[in-house]
Amino acid sequence: MYTFSNKLKTFSFILMILGALGVGYGFMTSHKSFEEVEHLLAEESHHGGGHGEEAAHNEASHGAHATVDTHAEGHGETAHTEVDEHAKHIKHVQHQIANRPWSALYVAAFFFMMIALGVLAFYAIQIASQAGWSPVLFRVMEGMTAYLLPGALIVLGIAAASHFIGHNNIFIWMDPEVVAHDKLIQGKSGWLNIWGFIIRGLIFIGGWSLYRHFSRKFSIAQDTAEDKSNFKKSFRISAAFLVFFIYTESMMSWDWIMSVDPHWFSTLFGWYVFASMFVSGITVIALITIYLKSRNYLEFVNENHLHDVAKFMFAFSIFWTYLWFSQFMLIWYSNIPEEVTYFVTRFQDYKLPFLGMVVMNFVFPILMLMNADYKRIPWFVVMAGLVILFGHYIDIFNMIMPATVGDRWFIGIPEISSVLLFAGLFIFVVFTALTKAPLLVKGYPFRKESEEFHY
Repeated sequence: MYTFSNKLKTFSFILMILGALGVGYGFMTSHKSFEEVEHLLAEESHHGGGHGEEAAHNEASHGAHATVDTHAEGHGETAHTEVDEHAKHIKHVQHQIANRPWSALYVAAFFFMMIALGVLAFYAIQIASQAGWSPVLFRVMEGMTAYLLPGALIVLGIAAASHFIGHNNIFIWMDPEVVAHDKLIQGKSGWLNIWGFIIRGLIFIGGWSLYRHFSRKFSIAQDTAEDKSNFKKSFRISAAFLVFFIYTESMMSWDWIMSVDPHWFSTLFGWYVFASMFVSGITVIALITIYLKSRNYLEFVNENHLHDVAKFMFAFSIFWTYLWFSQFMLIWYSNIPEEVTYFVTRFQDYKLPFLGMVVMNFVFPILMLMNADYKRIPWFVVMAGLVILFGHYIDIFNMIMPATVGDRWFIGIPEISSVLLFAGLFIFVVFTALTKAPLLVKGYPFRKESEEFHY
């Protein structure tokens, strides 16, 4: 049996406390007054570029308004219009700044939730395919999926809170004023409405959690069972779950991520998000396995198992790249304004994270994990895994932030604190779950084959 060390438990609490303090600071400093934002843009205008130039132009217009009474009526109307535009722009930037802590919290919450969901899908595939190499890792996977229920409820809770407590800081389709003036969102309101969003989210979470509950129950029961009935039940529900998962994962990705840009859509998006969550989940399986091995647990796991997990890290990094390029290339080459604006925004305002993500998620794994021998070296897999995880965090960051904060992005206290908060919670939940059952599935039919696995 695994024992959750006091050092690791304390570390998880420290992460949560530091994260919570930083998130609180982010929210407290995000509410800027109209005058503060106006002053901020005026300062930026001295450095030139982007909002700064527009602010300078609007600032000049605002100054000119003082003498508008001496001009003819036509000139007065023009100046008044310019002042209105200036005020609208200030309020728009004010709203973007207020959105940042909400968005940072949402990105981090989704990132850790998708790790657990990716692992659940991987676990179900292993059982449904009756894989012989992986059963020695099943309890690690079961421990990780314990985070799915709280993690997914937190994601849904943040999205709902941004509407009921905030000012629709993440999803603009939740704002009745925006919908009233937007024909396109009105046409999608049958799907994009707050109660439909919440009900669908609860159905997704309920289905995933039910599978996790029963698969875990059958797994533990099989340890002491005299027949294979629990194994057969696990096989059947895993096959059924995978059908449920592939539909709900796609719909979840439309609701929880793609709808932040309600004017844009991609038919490939569900697969793209799936690839990201799958490779992230597999990477964390490798990291936790290596950690437990270093603490003298999982003595039945050998370098061949690590090699196979690293192969999946490598393979699904390539699969993610294939989907990323397919989506990007087709939209960019067709150059349809309604579609290409999604990538134009990211190239203009997010070039570093957008292209950096591709390097971390494709170039780095290709160079680091191509060699079969390197996949057997724990510290090498850890190094590659950390880069892959950071790359996929940036991937989620690039999906959410352009729609919510525009060019007001920065990886600072709100973003780092949100990651610390959910990293601490993830560690606490996962390692607590690992203490609840033996780390080896003793009664699983393919256990012996897995223990003797050699590649």
